[in-house]
Amino acid sequence: MRLLALHVQDFRNLGQVTLAPSPHASIAVGQNGQGKTNLLEALYFLATLKPLRAGRLSELVRWGAQSARVTGRFLLKGAEREISVEVAGGVRQAFVDGKKAASLEEYFGGVSVVAFTPDDLEVVKGGPDARRAFLDRAVFNRFPAFLRESREYGRALKNRNRLLRSGPVDAAYLDAYDETLAKAGARVYARRRALMAELAPRAQATFASIGRTPEPAAYGYHPAHLGDVDFPGADEAALAVALREALAARSRRDLDRGFTSVGPHADDVTVTLGARSARAYASQGQQRALVLGWKIAEIENLEAAMGFLPLLLLDDVSSELDPERNTYLMNYLAASGAQVFLSTTDAGLVRGAAAQDTLWLGVRTGEVTNVTPEQAQPADEPA
Repeated sequence: MRLLALHVQDFRNLGQVTLAPSPHASIAVGQNGQGKTNLLEALYFLATLKPLRAGRLSELVRWGAQSARVTGRFLLKGAEREISVEVAGGVRQAFVDGKKAASLEEYFGGVSVVAFTPDDLEVVKGGPDARRAFLDRAVFNRFPAFLRESREYGRALKNRNRLLRSGPVDAAYLDAYDETLAKAGARVYARRRALMAELAPRAQATFASIGRTPEPAAYGYHPAHLGDVDFPGADEAALAVALREALAARSRRDLDRGFTSVGPHADDVTVTLGARSARAYASQGQQRALVLGWKIAEIENLEAAMGFLPLLLLDDVSSELDPERNTYLMNYLAASGAQVFLSTTDAGLVRGAAAQDTLWLGVRTGEVTNVTPEQAQPADEPA
């Protein structure tokens, strides 16, 4: 997979941007708040139909504009295809080769992207919400149908919570909602389980090479409150039964509190170092190495599953890593042969990922221009 051309129109603070990316590294350099992250988010939104940062779709449209549009022309398995996403009036529309996409599967069609941001580096020490979102981004990258499946679960959850808050509820009526939620939840459980089975061993092996500690890392996911079900071995039907039983067992509590207390939305990802909680006991450097190990494993796992590397987006990550681990990451990117977009305030931090064909971009107040490697250097860095 290769991105051949990118056009961005009225996306966040970006007016009109047209690029022919390098097949290897394209590096956007600029000070904070100028639009570097917006450029990477435009690419992420194109490839996933989801904003990289939380917020309403209407926030993606540049102030004063009526709509935003991102278009990319890709080379996929020897054939070119163009995909576009447009946001107007808070609604998103997806297009394939100029025509409205008939389905999400048609739209994605092999396009895959992995993003790595400074917020990701805080995942281990953050709360369960951040870790669930981190996990689900990886699940979607591996299984694009998960976007639709997770939305189905979200709708079922929202409907059940609305019912719980509506006042006295007939038990038979609640059972019908539980049935729908349990079926959708079982699919989410199965997708997360499949992703963790593939990715966790790779992440643990990568951490062993960069963690600077003899203590082994472990990444795990096991749903809470599912009783004695054999989660690793249960099929989707058994998971649905277990979730339905858990919902019934906690129905009185849920009615009292007005929200659903069990299901994929309430789970966490466990990250341990030497069998102890990494959140509580790992140093900041070790926590960030655990996340770096996960991201590299995600890239390698997608290559193994799909037969090609995904598009990689790294948003000012190098400034958050210590020099040794940043060097490891830059060397990895250079050796991988992947197509990479990096943003940075300091070109010196990412020069290890650059090559002769690197596209250097200067970003200032929403304007993106081609620059030379020398122009991309900070003012205090010798040419």
